[in-house]
Amino acid sequence: MKPHHTLRIAGASGFWGDSAIATPQLLHVPDLDFLVYDYLAETTMSIMARARARDPSAGYATDFVTDVIAPHLQTIKDHSVRVVSNAGGLNPTACRDAILAVARAEGIDIRVAVVTGDDLMDHMAQLRNEDLREMFQGEPLPEHPLSANAYLGARAIAAALDAGAEIVITGRCVDSAVVLGALVHHFHWSWTDWNRLAAGTLAGHVIECGAQATGGLFTDWKDVPGWDCMGYPVIDCADDGSFILSKPQGTGGLIHPGAVSEQILYEVGDPASYVMPDVVCDWTRVKVQAIDTEHVRVSGACGRAATASYKCNATWQDGYQLGLMLAIRGIDAPAKARKTADALLARTRHQMHLGGFADYSETVVELLGCESLYGDQARHLPTREVVLRIAVRHAESKALKFLQKECASSGTSMGPGTRSSFFGRSDIQQVIKVFSFLLPKTEVDVAVDLDGVARAVAVLPGVVHGQPHEAADATEVSLDTARDILAELAPDAVHLGVGLNTTGLVTVPLVAVAWARSGDKGDEENIGVIARTPECLPWLRAQLTAERVGQTFSHLVLGPVQRYDVPGLHALNFVLQRALGGGGSASLRSDPLGKSYAQMLLDIEVRVPADLVRHVT
Repeated sequence: MKPHHTLRIAGASGFWGDSAIATPQLLHVPDLDFLVYDYLAETTMSIMARARARDPSAGYATDFVTDVIAPHLQTIKDHSVRVVSNAGGLNPTACRDAILAVARAEGIDIRVAVVTGDDLMDHMAQLRNEDLREMFQGEPLPEHPLSANAYLGARAIAAALDAGAEIVITGRCVDSAVVLGALVHHFHWSWTDWNRLAAGTLAGHVIECGAQATGGLFTDWKDVPGWDCMGYPVIDCADDGSFILSKPQGTGGLIHPGAVSEQILYEVGDPASYVMPDVVCDWTRVKVQAIDTEHVRVSGACGRAATASYKCNATWQDGYQLGLMLAIRGIDAPAKARKTADALLARTRHQMHLGGFADYSETVVELLGCESLYGDQARHLPTREVVLRIAVRHAESKALKFLQKECASSGTSMGPGTRSSFFGRSDIQQVIKVFSFLLPKTEVDVAVDLDGVARAVAVLPGVVHGQPHEAADATEVSLDTARDILAELAPDAVHLGVGLNTTGLVTVPLVAVAWARSGDKGDEENIGVIARTPECLPWLRAQLTAERVGQTFSHLVLGPVQRYDVPGLHALNFVLQRALGGGGSASLRSDPLGKSYAQMLLDIEVRVPADLVRHVT
C-alpha cells in the first residue's frame, strides 16, 4: 500500500537500450504517479550526434517512442501516470512530434512539453573566440564539434509539470533531474531548500540506473533471484525528501541495503560535494535502513547552494578506430595469440608505410580469458582457449583497412586452432571524444514549449564556488570524526571508540567484509567500497589507502587516486583520475566504462578480526 502523503515514482530505464520488461511491469504498480526514463550518457550523445549528422530529423531515442509510448500510451493516460524522460537527446522537438503523431493515430489527447536550452551549438563560434578551454586538461575547443550541450537541472521540468504537461521530454539534463522535477512540482519545494533538493537528487540518483538499485550488479549476485524478470525500482517519496525503495510484487531482483548503498556511490566523486545544477549535495550522512525484505528507507541527505555554472559537454570526431576479435584454441593458446597479434600489427604497419600512411596512433592488445586487465596481478593458469582482441586507432580511416582485411589471413597463415573472425569483417568506426567545460547559467536560455507556446524558465544564477567540477581535496575526515559519526548513525557499534586490536586477525579477500561497485565519468573512475557492518569500517579505512588502491590499478591509471569518507554508509569512495584510456567511445580498452574495477578490488586481501567475517566467499 502506498504510504500517505507520498509521491510514487518508478524508474523504467537506466540507459538507451534498457530492457523492454520495465514499462509494462511498472504500469501494474498500484497508485503510480510518475514513470521516469533516463536514456543519456556521453557515449549515447555521440551516437545521437552521428545519427543527426546523417539525418537532421534524428538524434533522439527512437525506441522510446516505438517501444514505450506507442504500446502503452493508452494505459499511461487511463492510469493518469505522468512521464518524464530525457529521451529527446539532441532533438527533443522531433521526439515530441513523434509522440504526438502516435497520440493522434490512437485518438488520445495528451499534453507533451519539451524542455529546450541545453543545445549550445549556436554558442560555439563565440566560445572559440573567447579561447574556451577544456575544464580538466586545458585543451582548446575542437574546430568542428558534433554536439554541445549543457547539463540542465530540474527547474524546467517542474515548470512544465506545473503548466499541466502529462509527458515532459528533455534534451541533456542530469539524470536525477527527471525525479527531482517531479518532487519539486508535487511538494512545492523552494529552489533554495537545499536539503530537500539534495534529498530529491539522491532519490533520482538511486533509480536513474534502473535495476541497479534492485539487485542489478550487486556484489552478492548469487543472492539475487529472478534475473529473467528483474524488478525495476519504485520509490515512495515523502515531503522531507526521504524515500522508501521497493519493486513490483512478484518480480525478480533484491531489495537490500548493500545494493542501494552501492548505487548511492555509483559514479559519484566527492560524496560531500556532489555538484549538480540545482544543488551541491552532501551525502556523507545518508542512512540506508532495511524495513523488511521488500522495503529499504533512505534518508539524511544535506545540501548547499548551487553553483553559478552549468557543466557542459561537446562531442567531436578525432580520427577512426577498429576492433577485432579472434578465437585461438589449443596447446599454448596465449602464446599463439600474442604471436598472432605481433604479426598482424607488424604486417599492417609495413603495408601502411608502403601506402604513405603514418603509424597507428594507439594500439591495444588484450587476451580475454587470461585476465589481461589485471596486469601483474593476473593468475596465469593454463588455458587452451582465449579470445584475442586487437584495437587500433588512426587519423585516417583508409589506413585501418589493411588490418581490417589482414585479420582474415591469420586463419590460414599463422597459428593452428585460429578462428579469424566471429561475425565477418569488423567495421571501422569514428572516434568520438568529449570536451567538457563550464558555462555561466546566465548565458543559457532555458524554456518550456507546451501546446505550441514557449515559456522562458528563470534559473537561479547560483553562487561562485571556484571551479566546482574540478577535483577537490579529498574529504577524508579524521578517524575520531568517523567514529563520532558512526556512533551517531550506528549506535550498536559502540566499540569503535577504542583503538584497533591487532590480535586474532585473519586474512580474507575484501569481498568477505565489503560490497563494492565501480562507475565512470569520462576518463575518471570511482569505486565505492561499503563495509558489510559498521564494525568493519575502521579496518578497511586503515588498510584501503589511496596509495594501495593506486598501486592495485597502476597498470591502468595514469592520474592520482583520492579517497573520500562516507561514514553514514560506513563506506569509502575512491576516485581514480585518467583511469579509462580516455573513457567511453574514446577508449580502446575492452572495459572502457570500468565496470570491472570494483570486482578487481574485491579480490585484494585485508586482515580483520575473525568474528567480523560474516560472508563466505
